[in-house]
Amino acid sequence: MNAKESAQHIIDQLPEQASWNDIMHELYVKQKIEAGLKAVEEGRTIPHDQVKARIMARHQQQR
Repeated sequence: MNAKESAQHIIDQLPEQASWNDIMHELYVKQKIEAGLKAVEEGRTIPHDQVKARIMARHQQQR
């Protein structure tokens, strides 16, 4: 499914009284999910333990 078809499908699933903000939010969420899945497929991820270590290091720097 291409981007236009995907957007149309998302819009078709929304209630008739959906606002522009509702539509834009749904499209934004879909785009972010697709980008995340692509990152996983391309191996552009960071293991959980490394993320945790980075967060802890930043937290310690802020003290």
